[in-house]
Amino acid sequence: MARDQIDMTPLQSRDELVAWIEAGVKPKSEFRIGTEHEKTPFTLEGHQPVPYEGAKGIGALLEGMKLLLGWEPIMERGNIIGLYDVTGGGAISLEPGGQFELSGAPVETVHQTQSELMAHLAQVREIATPLGIGFLGLGMTPSWSRAQIPVMPKGRYNIMRNYMPKVGKYGLDMMFRTCTVQTNLDFSSEADMVKKLRVSLALQPIATALFANSPFTEGKPNGFLSFRSEIWRDTDNARSGMIPFAFEDGMGFERYVDYALDVPMYFVKRGEEYIDVSGSSFRDFFAGKNKILPGERPTLSDWANHLSTIFPEVRLKRYLEMRGADGVPWGRLPALPAFWVGLLYDNDSLDAAWDIVRHWTAPERQALRDDVPRFGFKSRIKDRYLFEIAKECLVLSHAGLRRRGRIDHLGRDESRFLEPLERIIETGRSPAEEMLEKFNGPWNGSVEPAYQEYAF
Repeated sequence: MARDQIDMTPLQSRDELVAWIEAGVKPKSEFRIGTEHEKTPFTLEGHQPVPYEGAKGIGALLEGMKLLLGWEPIMERGNIIGLYDVTGGGAISLEPGGQFELSGAPVETVHQTQSELMAHLAQVREIATPLGIGFLGLGMTPSWSRAQIPVMPKGRYNIMRNYMPKVGKYGLDMMFRTCTVQTNLDFSSEADMVKKLRVSLALQPIATALFANSPFTEGKPNGFLSFRSEIWRDTDNARSGMIPFAFEDGMGFERYVDYALDVPMYFVKRGEEYIDVSGSSFRDFFAGKNKILPGERPTLSDWANHLSTIFPEVRLKRYLEMRGADGVPWGRLPALPAFWVGLLYDNDSLDAAWDIVRHWTAPERQALRDDVPRFGFKSRIKDRYLFEIAKECLVLSHAGLRRRGRIDHLGRDESRFLEPLERIIETGRSPAEEMLEKFNGPWNGSVEPAYQEYAF
C-alpha cells in the first residue's frame, strides 16, 4: 500500500471514475512490471515480533533506511510510517503488524526486478542487522498469537481493525499475520484488460499452490498448505474473492467501477486525519449522502484510496494486480512476476491460457479457489488435478518468456526465473508440503528452524 493519494479535485460524474482507471491503458512497448513483497520482521534473539517504538524498533529501522537511501519519509502524526523514492522508483511501507513492504518501481524486465530486490535486501540488512532484526519469508507468521503482534501507528489501520471483526472471521489475521508477494501488470486496451483479468482470475489458484507456504499457526500445523489463502475466504467477502461478474458479457472498466461503487468504504482522508466511514458505500458518498460527511462529494484521491481497499484475487487499478501468492523467501520472489509475465505479456501464451480456462463455470472456479488452500496441487476442476494444469501453465509461461527474448548481460532470458517453480513441479510438492515434512522430521516438531531456513 503506497502513499494515500492527494488529488483533491471534487468528482462530478461516474465517467471520471471510469476515466481514472482507463488512463492505465498503454501501448505494449510501454508495458512494465511492478513487484510488491512483504516480509515479517522478527528479533534475531528469541524470534519475537518487533515493536514500532524504541532504539531497536521498526521506526528506527525506517529512520536508518531514510538516511541510507535518501528517500522521502512518509509521516503520520509525527511517526515515520514509510519512505518513497521521489525519482519515481519504489516505496517502502508498513502493513498493520509491522510487515515490511517494498513496492518496487515499474521496470521493463524480470532481470531488473531481481536487481532491485538484491539491492533492497542489501540495504535492509545493512540497517536491520545492527538493530538485531531479521525478516521471514513465509505467507504467515508461524509462531505468534495475534495478541503478541504490535500495532503500527497508522490511522487507516485503526479503522480497519474496528471494522474487520464485523465482516469476517479472519480479517485481523489478514492484517497482522500474513505476507504476500504481488505483481502488477499493464494492459493495452479495455479488451486486453478483460482477457488478462479473466485468465489471471481463473488461474490465481495455481499461483496459490505454487507459492503455498503458510502451514503453521502458533507453532502447530494448521491443516492448510496456504492458510493465508484460507484467511482471505473469510476476511470480508464484500470486497474480496473471484469476482464472477468479470466473466460475464459486457465486462469492462465501467462494470468494475459499478462493482467498486457498492463496495463498503473504510475511511476518507482529509489532511492528516482518517475519518471512519466504514460500511457506507462509495455510491452514497458520490451522491453526497454519506452520513458522516453530509453533502460532501468525493475527490479523485478518495476514489484512488477506495480502489486500494478492494481485495479480489486479481485487482484492477490502473494496472492488474495478481494477489494469490504467499510471501516467500527472496530466492523465489522473482518467480511470481516471471510466471505471470510469461503467461500474460505474450499473446500466444495468453491465448493458450484462455483456452485452458474458457469453459470453466463460475461455481467450478469458486470450488477450485475454495479447495486450493487445503489441498494445493491435489485440488481438482472438471476432471483434472490442479497439478496438471499448473504444469501446463508453467510450460506456457516458459515459452512466453523465451519469445519475449529479454536477455541479461550473460545472454540469459527471463525464463531462468521460473527455475524454483519448475523444481516444485518436478517434486510434485508445494513449499508448504516440504516444510511440513521438515517439521515432522529434522525440525522435531518445532517451527523455530524456519527463522533460519526461510529468513531473508
